[in-house]
Amino acid sequence: MRTTERPALERTPPITGSVRLRDGLRYSLLVFLCVRIGLAIVALAATALLPHTATLEPPANAVLPHPVSVPGWPAHLFTPGWHNLFTAWERFDGLWYLRIAAGGYANADGSAAFFPLYPILIRGVSFLIGNHPFAASLIVSNACFAASLVVLYALTVRETASEDIARRTVLYLAVFPTAFFFLAPYSESLFLLLVLLMFWFIRDDRWGPGAAAAGLAALTRNLGVVLVIPMAVEAWRQIRYSGEHVARRALACATPILAIIPYLWFWYRLSGDWLAPIHQQANWERHLQNPISTLAKGTHEAFRWIGVYAGGYHLVDWLIVVPVLAGALYAAVKFRPTYGAYVWASILPPLSFIFAGRPLMSLPRFALPLFPVFWAFARWTEGSRARQDMVLVASSALLGILLLLFVNWYYVF
Repeated sequence: MRTTERPALERTPPITGSVRLRDGLRYSLLVFLCVRIGLAIVALAATALLPHTATLEPPANAVLPHPVSVPGWPAHLFTPGWHNLFTAWERFDGLWYLRIAAGGYANADGSAAFFPLYPILIRGVSFLIGNHPFAASLIVSNACFAASLVVLYALTVRETASEDIARRTVLYLAVFPTAFFFLAPYSESLFLLLVLLMFWFIRDDRWGPGAAAAGLAALTRNLGVVLVIPMAVEAWRQIRYSGEHVARRALACATPILAIIPYLWFWYRLSGDWLAPIHQQANWERHLQNPISTLAKGTHEAFRWIGVYAGGYHLVDWLIVVPVLAGALYAAVKFRPTYGAYVWASILPPLSFIFAGRPLMSLPRFALPLFPVFWAFARWTEGSRARQDMVLVASSALLGILLLLFVNWYYVF
């Protein structure tokens, strides 16, 4: 029985509205196509713009970037031709996913750190198209990104009741400085799609499909397990509103943890180590650090090496991470606590587990699935053409710079 005596926080119902996933379909797909074509052209041109070594193994004193292979999947040499329209995207961690999709996991080589759902999908699509893992990876990533923009548009309209905010949210995400990872053989686009579907369903009090999406997200990236936190926040709010279906919601909240148990068991059988997916992160030389210290050190490094070769990486990281953190603070204060919990549960682990030589490294990529941050950007630019232009110009410029570096094997991870 619903009463009027409960405080407003307790009386917030789940969303039920007439917004459909196909609303905004045309706009979202148009943004996807424009960004996909534009970045393909930039990537094609970029392969011949910066100096790099032309061999897989550089000289001992080399400072130029070079293709880096992973065990069982060699990186391709730079060669001229139109194939660069596609092969320019086969870089860094993408090679791990391709190796796993083609040949499976191996003990003690670091592959445990890459969760299985994305390579499983690559393997499935590859079988359907005649065993071409790389082509399959591009199909999976691009299809998931396009679908993510559609779901993001619809979810934004449901939460904000504003198509204007939905349009700018989709656009800001698509031109975010590291958005090219959505189009490469990386798991970011699949993870974003599953997270958006999870929120779409649980906010509609449909915990069955929401739990399924959350479980699949947990099998896509190691940070998927933190979805327990926003799910628990949303379940608590809905239970306090209605007092019904406590067990159903509680079980759904446990899904991200339950889903990864078979993966951990697989590694126990293979290596004797239940936590191999965590322990093998040591291959990337990361260690625990206080998040405040990480940000302070990242800020110091960003302005310490101005004008010095390689020092620009610190500054670019900082220029992206600081606005993201500002958007995260806004999301925590202004949006439903469910979304604030998701953003901060996702930000704090990478801020706490860092590479000492570059404290903010990879955080610009980890920020990609944090869609409430893009809601914050859309709200901040509402009614101001100058702010809108500033966000689009700055973001697009950084996107072009980072893509240029990425395709030439410079240190954008």
